[in-house]
Amino acid sequence: MTKYPDRYAYPAIFIPCDEEDGGGYEVRFPDLENCFTAGDTVEEAVEQAKYVLEDCLYHAEKNDEPTRRSTPLEEVACPKGGFKQLVVAVMPPVRRAWSNRAVKKTLTIPAWLDELAKEQEVNFSQILQSALKEELGVAHHHV
Repeated sequence: MTKYPDRYAYPAIFIPCDEEDGGGYEVRFPDLENCFTAGDTVEEAVEQAKYVLEDCLYHAEKNDEPTRRSTPLEEVACPKGGFKQLVVAVMPPVRRAWSNRAVKKTLTIPAWLDELAKEQEVNFSQILQSALKEELGVAHHHV
């Protein structure tokens, strides 16, 4: 069980970019520092907004950084030509995806063991995972 909410909703501002700058849309979250993205189309910008919001909030949770309370959408100022929209981040799948990502580990084994394992086409990652799970007494991943 996590001490963080399963769902966040933050207002985003979508600002059209000038054609000479390549067009598309810039997306900002006024309540969150360093949380911004862009997209070539409105659809892409909305999709990217969801992804960047999830990533920003996941890393804030992971680093125990406080997040500002969400400003009500009607109180968010929007520049001329732009639009604002509430973006929702559903966190349980995001947390699972980040915790199940593969991480690279370096290990040292005797040369003869390495040669034998290569001859037998041993999958080092699979063997290490199985051995660690057995050593730690876990059958599968748990968050």
